[in-house]
Amino acid sequence: MIVCELRNQIKVQRAMKNITQDELAAKIGVTRKTINTIENGKYVPSTILAIRMARFFEIKVEELFELIEK
Repeated sequence: MIVCELRNQIKVQRAMKNITQDELAAKIGVTRKTINTIENGKYVPSTILAIRMARFFEIKVEELFELIEK
């Protein structure tokens, strides 16, 4: 059985744009708690949400999220 982990660069991207979790959430139409749980790896975003986030940061989804197989 393959175990996977989804790592992300959301915190780094937010820092580069100097925005809070609240501000990011408002821009993409979710709650701050959703951003927090994705950022901390406790929740895997839907494909649509991942694309929205990548578009907001003007990067590819693969640059924002990385699938690690263990």
